[in-house]
Amino acid sequence: MLTAIICTYNREKYIGNLLESIAANDLSKSEYEIVLVDNNCTDNTHKVCKAFAAAHADVNFRYVIEKEQGLSSARNKGIREAKGDVLVYIDDDALVDTWYLRTIVEYMSAHPEISAVGGPIIPLYEETEEPKWMTRYTKELLCGYLYFGDEERSFPGERYPGGGNAAYRAEVFVKVGLFNTALGRKGNGLMGSEEKDIFDKMKAQGMQFMYLPKMILHHIIPQKKLERDYFDRLTLQMGKSERQRTLAISKSKYATRLFKEGIKWGGTIVLWFYFLLILQPQKGNKLISFRTNVTRGLLGME
Repeated sequence: MLTAIICTYNREKYIGNLLESIAANDLSKSEYEIVLVDNNCTDNTHKVCKAFAAAHADVNFRYVIEKEQGLSSARNKGIREAKGDVLVYIDDDALVDTWYLRTIVEYMSAHPEISAVGGPIIPLYEETEEPKWMTRYTKELLCGYLYFGDEERSFPGERYPGGGNAAYRAEVFVKVGLFNTALGRKGNGLMGSEEKDIFDKMKAQGMQFMYLPKMILHHIIPQKKLERDYFDRLTLQMGKSERQRTLAISKSKYATRLFKEGIKWGGTIVLWFYFLLILQPQKGNKLISFRTNVTRGLLGME
């Protein structure tokens, strides 16, 4: 069985449509369950979910509450509640295609040596077109954009599945432990790195994770995620998350991360010159802001 885990905090606007998109999947209802983890919602999420359950008595749907605030705590609640041997995390502000669950089940059944899979994350702009300053790099940051082609493959380099579109064998969490509750978003906060922490532990144990091109997640992007204030807060917290994650491992791990940040600055400056030459300075300037904020966070600055 597959367990689809949705961790949510005040997303009544999106959660109903996500649940409907999962229920519309062509995988037999007997082969999956949905576990929705309410992380102290104060909106009408409960009413939306109650209405969904009433309209879909044929869907194995469970609504549970995690009182400890934080995405990592909610994800861990989902693990404890799940009955499936494959667990897929789906962001609460997204939509999936009708073949989504079947793609995961068929691949994991055919490839017992693979511990986790992830797929493309495609932004779905809610109120506007894609901003002119957007590049692949800023799209990955703000929208979770992920795309590595139309063929099944391993994730390149140090890349790993997006946290809101990742499926794991349940046994992974027995072997590497649960999500680190010191990391990840809490309420409206923007801390992260909890998925990277898990995948680093998986890599250390020789586990494999694959990219499945048909495992597509359509990520809804509201206007507020494209505004300067959100961008600055997110990038600063990204750096702070990496500082916290690496220092918790060792000082040498943190030093290595700082060294990599220096290398990334070199790439950022090259891209800035490139966009300047092709008369698209707004794209290069956004990348400089991105890297500046991440570096400040890494150094523990506000």
